[in-house]
Amino acid sequence: MESWIFLHLPIEYWQERWIANYRRIFDAWEEGGVRGLAVGRLHFRQEDGSFVRAFAPDPKVYESFGVTPPPPERREPEKEKKLQEILYDAAARGWPILIFDVPRGGGGRPGKDDPYGETGYLAALQDVAKAFPMARGVIMDGPGEQHYELAWHHGGEVLEIRPYERERFGNLGYDLGRMERGIAHLRQRLRSLTPDLVRYHAPGGLLAGLNLFDIDADALYWLRARHQVALGAMAMYRRAVDQVDRKILLGGIPRITTFSSLTGQNYQQMAPLFDYIFPKHYYWHRGFDGMYGTIQRWVLKLGEWNPTLSEGDCFELVESLFGLRLPGVRSLADLERGFPPEFFSEVVYSETRRALEAIGDPAKTVFWVSASAREPHAGDAMTARDLQGILQATKDAGGTRFLFHPEPAMNAPAWHVISRMCGVPWREETSDYWPEDTWREHTEGYGAQFRSAKKKD
Repeated sequence: MESWIFLHLPIEYWQERWIANYRRIFDAWEEGGVRGLAVGRLHFRQEDGSFVRAFAPDPKVYESFGVTPPPPERREPEKEKKLQEILYDAAARGWPILIFDVPRGGGGRPGKDDPYGETGYLAALQDVAKAFPMARGVIMDGPGEQHYELAWHHGGEVLEIRPYERERFGNLGYDLGRMERGIAHLRQRLRSLTPDLVRYHAPGGLLAGLNLFDIDADALYWLRARHQVALGAMAMYRRAVDQVDRKILLGGIPRITTFSSLTGQNYQQMAPLFDYIFPKHYYWHRGFDGMYGTIQRWVLKLGEWNPTLSEGDCFELVESLFGLRLPGVRSLADLERGFPPEFFSEVVYSETRRALEAIGDPAKTVFWVSASAREPHAGDAMTARDLQGILQATKDAGGTRFLFHPEPAMNAPAWHVISRMCGVPWREETSDYWPEDTWREHTEGYGAQFRSAKKKD
């Protein structure tokens, strides 16, 4: 398989020895099979905790699109220079560099005239393309994504229309009153489920599911509107990319296939719009965005709303909604036992196959893999065995590329797994490269003094 790496800015998160030794690190990564980079977000942290851009916006770019540029702010010229140097080195190796998350901040047209914010996005995109000529393209995180958590979590919940969404739906001509009625109807149904309803309808497929959740015309209207607006946002990114004054590749990072129907990110509709699609292989427990944690929250909320349901009933509801059965999991306690081998060979394999078949092109499909889950997702760390299971199942299902998202930085267990699978296996006892997120006894300072003292003893 081919590996890409995500360098997550701000640059201060990279330890000083990383900055000083980036060529050595890139050499080791290249030997271990790394063939591309995603870089972002493009800002630097200040002493007071605020952020400034990692490049200077060009006011003339924004003015050419009839919008105001971002306001002037403090510059970090030495950091900007170092970032450019690092990225030019990566580009010289033939690695594609994709900028993660185009920074905004400039003006735009009124929402009634430009409901998706296309003009402001295009100006910002052109600005980034000019500031980072070594980059081949950009990646949008969660393009068009609609919320998919039942409980309020990480900024929203599925059964609501947030203020900015309300404005967009209204500007696009949707009937907000009807959407609200659909939400209210579905919320009421999800709060009035009984064991007999669940046990009769949940195993019965789509038609039984319509009866189980009592999906009426207003609820369908709301679900359909979410889907159409998600597609409209993704189409806007394609139009904007095609207007930049040089060739720019467009990448998008959707939720994995299990949740994509609820988020509105239809992989088959995404495929013609994006040059790269990065399905999120996120499976950790707790935190946010991981599959185990998301399923736990759905089960907990359904149980809270319907006290007569058992945990098993709530898992049946989740399976009916998402088509997902977690091997060996029929209770919340089962989620605490970690991931059995069948999880990878069945669930990860299925998620990978569904994505590949929907997109139709393995070359443009790069699975976005994260396992440590600490930052920014605050989830339970997964083991090197789990990472190996994800990557092996992805490969077995036909995946040829993945991007590894180290959180916050590469560690030794992960690099052992990646290098063995993608390139020359790393030998920590002889290599001059050491992953920066793993402790290593120093050859100087306290470590040397400690060894010297041991010898004297």
